[in-house]
Amino acid sequence: MKPHLLIALLGISCISFGHASASTLTTPSFVIDIQGCEEGVISCDNVMYTGTSKKTGKSIKLRGKTLHTLCADGVTPCRFLGYEFRKGGVYYRVMEDGSLLVMQGKKILVEETGEWD
Repeated sequence: MKPHLLIALLGISCISFGHASASTLTTPSFVIDIQGCEEGVISCDNVMYTGTSKKTGKSIKLRGKTLHTLCADGVTPCRFLGYEFRKGGVYYRVMEDGSLLVMQGKKILVEETGEWD
């Protein structure tokens, strides 16, 4: 592989996983702090979520994993998509585009979009 192509691919990888170490998502109703794995780790199943309600001030802490598309081989993680957390039958998804989705079964409990700090 040509050196300049390799450097470009490494740069894209760093951008793709930019939210992997520590980030805050602010939505209309919540402030969500994400503490991820070490920078440079592509796939991680030890991500911490702390979500705080702007209305009540109450917070919840969850442990989850990163979400990625799969590369052409169908196994290797490629583009970073966001994070997934579970507590009981409730699923929390925090995506790279700033969307927050909380579902219980097929019922949507929260669906908001915010900004990453």
